[in-house]
Amino acid sequence: MHLGSIYLIAKDFEKSVKFYEALLERPVSKKNMDRFAMFNFEGNCIAIMNAYFDSDHPDQVVHKGEFNEYFDDLPEIAALPNSRKVVLNFWDEDLRKEYKRVKELAISDNLTQIKYVCNVAPYYYFQLTDPDGNVIEVTGDYVPTEAEDGWDEK
Repeated sequence: MHLGSIYLIAKDFEKSVKFYEALLERPVSKKNMDRFAMFNFEGNCIAIMNAYFDSDHPDQVVHKGEFNEYFDDLPEIAALPNSRKVVLNFWDEDLRKEYKRVKELAISDNLTQIKYVCNVAPYYYFQLTDPDGNVIEVTGDYVPTEAEDGWDEK
């Protein structure tokens, strides 16, 4: 088995596409009308699925097989509260620089400061959410400033 892609069901397709184009610093790699957009990079694929395309354009999509509400009712799925059980994790060579870039983009209402956790090794990261509340974690190389060296390591 091979991973084809991870795709996110979006309430606002265009807003999500713009969000990920800004975050990933790349345009959509491939788009299937306004139904599906793919971002291919480094052998990975993250895609955005428009939850409303099929119901808004029934003349442009052919479905065969039994409709299963649990899996196939995309408008209902898009309306569900986000449980935050899946986290998209990215890394960057310079976490401080990436944090500044993402903050300046102002693409998320939920952006943490750079945080620290240590189990086996120090781990620095920040988190934000996309337009549908999906959690994104960004980690990478980071050297704390003197002020940050005093963090309470809980």
